[in-house]
Amino acid sequence: MKVLVVGSGGREHALCWAIAASPLCEKLWCAPGNAGIAQDAECVAIGAEDLDGIVAFAREHAVDLVVVGPEGPLVLGLVDRLNDAGIRAFGPSAAAARLEGSKGFMKDLCAAHGIPTAAYGRFTDAAAAKAFVRERGAPIVVKADGLAAGKGVVVAESVAEAEAAIDDALVANRFGDAGAELVVEEFLEGEEASYFALVDGKTVLPLASAQDHKRVGDGDTGPNTGGMGAYSPAPVMTPEMEARVLDEIVHPLVAAMTEAGCPFKGVVFAGLMIGESGPKLIEINVRFGDPECQTLMMRLRSDLLPALVASADGALAHLDLRWHPETALCVVMAANGYPGDYAKGTEIRGLDAAASDDVTVFHAGTKREAERILATGGRVLGVTALGASVAEAQARAYAAVDRIDWPDGFCRRDIGWRAVARETAGG
Repeated sequence: MKVLVVGSGGREHALCWAIAASPLCEKLWCAPGNAGIAQDAECVAIGAEDLDGIVAFAREHAVDLVVVGPEGPLVLGLVDRLNDAGIRAFGPSAAAARLEGSKGFMKDLCAAHGIPTAAYGRFTDAAAAKAFVRERGAPIVVKADGLAAGKGVVVAESVAEAEAAIDDALVANRFGDAGAELVVEEFLEGEEASYFALVDGKTVLPLASAQDHKRVGDGDTGPNTGGMGAYSPAPVMTPEMEARVLDEIVHPLVAAMTEAGCPFKGVVFAGLMIGESGPKLIEINVRFGDPECQTLMMRLRSDLLPALVASADGALAHLDLRWHPETALCVVMAANGYPGDYAKGTEIRGLDAAASDDVTVFHAGTKREAERILATGGRVLGVTALGASVAEAQARAYAAVDRIDWPDGFCRRDIGWRAVARETAGG
């Protein structure tokens, strides 16, 4: 098969790495890719949201499958455009991608179908949003309705902080159109986890769980980011809890989308809060997470490519996937200053020394200039390790991090801390 992956981040490197290993893959491209992806695929200079360019390339090269990595082109309708051109694509239609493209749409769907989630309100008027906050009190969560690159969520510890977040979005227009409407919702207590499943419009094929670390600093401090690290599986997602997530959230969600006239195909990424009463849905993403995807691909023993094709073709019913029992843990290395202003073009050395049989360094924001690897983004590398326990995977990942020579980068030093503490306590 000839395959084109769309995107340029660590998620896309992990997908290319897995697809390139498939005996079914005879040719692999990535648009636009990065320096690490270039080791597994031929990179082509087409932007992820250049829908015309991607469709034209897929036609010209008789691509058999286009795998769309990021949410942006999905929300813009890339899969629809490809399907209209007779090209098979992995991912949801624009109508189905509203699950991520509009938090309000997702919340309304949950409310209509009894899917457990936080109580909420939708607002385009700052005064009304502030009145809701004052009525509810703090802590409380303020979210931009649209896509905001992982930075449109504020967990406000006080009413004043929530009101400032409302003004940022609705008055100062910080997030542009993405923040023209807000979802304000109750703060949920518990432990966060992520759950992934492939869907073909009808059938749900469970994948695995993970736990992300959104805050920039150790101990979950500082502002939210796109993700500073993750590990899989998440111990809080016991077999019993996984069954509840599938029965109470994923299956009803898929059925609701079909009922709404926009059947879902692709990957469902459920962001969850596991509390005393069970799982509640925080958000739905319509693509693999980054950096969760890196951990999932490290653990996957089966060939990924047939599963992606089956999702696109509506043929998941008889498919099964095998997983390594080990833990995979990913440490994100970011440019100094991220998620604020950061320098670009700094050189990274020691990448070959960091890799081993148990460690893969996935690239996110990188480019190659001659023999030099340069940082081009905020989140730059995903150092991912396998281990028999979370602690072992963590130790291997940080040993690899320490072999990378990049004085202009940093990372959290506590990825997986909850699970390591649980292991240490023997629970």
